[in-house]
Amino acid sequence: MSVPCFLSAAARSFSLPCPTAGLLRYRVLGPGSTRRRNMSSKRQMDHLERTANNYRQNTLYPAQVCGITNESETVKRLRIAVHPDFTFKAGQWVDVFIPDVEKTGGFSMCSSPGLLQREGVVELAVKYTKHPPAHWVHTVCTVGSRVAMRVGGDFFFDPSPSDPSVDLLLVAGGVGINPLYSILLHTADLLHLNQASGGRDYNIGSAHLCYSARNTQELLFKSSITEVCQEFPDKFSCDLHVTQQSTDVDPHLLPFVNHGRITEEVLQKHVDPQRTLCYLCGPPPMIEAISKTLMDLGLPKDRILFEKWW
Repeated sequence: MSVPCFLSAAARSFSLPCPTAGLLRYRVLGPGSTRRRNMSSKRQMDHLERTANNYRQNTLYPAQVCGITNESETVKRLRIAVHPDFTFKAGQWVDVFIPDVEKTGGFSMCSSPGLLQREGVVELAVKYTKHPPAHWVHTVCTVGSRVAMRVGGDFFFDPSPSDPSVDLLLVAGGVGINPLYSILLHTADLLHLNQASGGRDYNIGSAHLCYSARNTQELLFKSSITEVCQEFPDKFSCDLHVTQQSTDVDPHLLPFVNHGRITEEVLQKHVDPQRTLCYLCGPPPMIEAISKTLMDLGLPKDRILFEKWW
């Protein structure tokens, strides 16, 4: 595969493909070197501009879509085969460079690092919008489509085997579930490792997910989330909130579903200022409101980590 024209200007060096992978790897300049156009103050910042101060890897990896499913009526889930050297931490996002699409996509991975290790793939869940990268996913992308990806983000959960345990509180709104689902799956993988080591590695505490969407149809990954909670009932729990549910809730979801927004009373049950580490992802107004509530409940600001998606 030749160096794509949309990468050649930024590429500093590249290595030949691994014989079994058939992929190239590109070394690129940091985000500060990105060429920018003169912008009106009224224009909304794009992903690269908004995340210019965030950590990014220096390597851009070509990748290939190997599976597409409809996660909901408005969300497509991509399964993407990546280069053997591709790595990420649970909760991080990728810059996605698409041939013939001027804008760069920014999508959180919804799969775990464990899936990457086992199968050599990552997964993205992309909601339909008219923003060019998301629009491409929903209208042009097919199995076999090639893109290039670069990992970034300071929002992740990556404990070492000897770290003291913490209790995770994961709070998601809408497609803000993506990085938190990755963290939840990663925590489940670490629990399996803990069991395999006889309790010596990865002393994982509890994890509680509060996830809000308009209705159960828009609750992504709900079956997998409830399955994880049932597999580890002493470790994992979840509250699924729906704000505009107009139909009956499926019986298997009833034990987990709450009508209405995430409230202070719901959060209070899962806040211990000494042990709780909270990850938030969703629309900015939700993040700001939940953060204030958590601090009012005594959770220190440095134990509240968030990712805002606009």
